[in-house]
Amino acid sequence: MDRDDVQRWLDAYIDAWASNEAEVIGALFTEDAVYSYRPWESDDMTPQGREAIVAAWLEQAIDPDIWEAQYQPYLVDGNKAVAVGWTRYRPIGGNPERTFHNAYLLEFDEEQRCSSFHEYWVLEKG
Repeated sequence: MDRDDVQRWLDAYIDAWASNEAEVIGALFTEDAVYSYRPWESDDMTPQGREAIVAAWLEQAIDPDIWEAQYQPYLVDGNKAVAVGWTRYRPIGGNPERTFHNAYLLEFDEEQRCSSFHEYWVLEKG
């Protein structure tokens, strides 16, 4: 994969997150993918397999009108990539606006589907 391929995947990731549609989400990942988006939690909180990933996303579906995100490749080496970016949530109820700075460690198969996704994030102090 090259930088453009990874950027297309990241754009599709944002679109899938906004869609809250199982088929769109599932198309991003291999059948046996690992999706670690809670870096400080135990492995049993890490969805493993496409079906588990889709179920986790849909269980925590978020209205696309309350967030925006932007990610870009930082480094691409064959089927592996590091991506960086941010996710911003608008104020809702008593919650203030929150911005998370993200780093993703990604691995892809030959069909450009993600087989390993590890997210690290830091909440911006405001």
